[in-house]
Amino acid sequence: FLVMGLASSLKKAASKSLKALGGSVTIRKVTAGSYNTTTGAIGESTADTVVNGVLSDVGNSEVNDLIQAQDKVCVISAGDLDYVPTPKDRVVISSVVYQIVQINTEEQNNTPIAFTLFLRS
Repeated sequence: FLVMGLASSLKKAASKSLKALGGSVTIRKVTAGSYNTTTGAIGESTADTVVNGVLSDVGNSEVNDLIQAQDKVCVISAGDLDYVPTPKDRVVISSVVYQIVQINTEEQNNTPIAFTLFLRS
């Protein structure tokens, strides 16, 4: 019980500090829709959730085969979302739509506390 309380407290603390330090970030959950036989494309539906996040540039040590030097890093609180973001989802910051390249989850006792999203515009 004590450990579950700690995870809950950390989640609240992450949310509170990101509200104080971060800016407005829109997480756009993308769900595949139906197949359009005329265009041959699969439609999609989106649902936007506005949260607070801290945006920064990718550090040199984080650049690898997947992460590029011009990518951005956005940290958001897991407590502000009722789902775990995936690379299918998108992030909108100041009208710029970013693709999620990678997601790192900070956890306490298997409870997500914060998500670090690696973004590419």
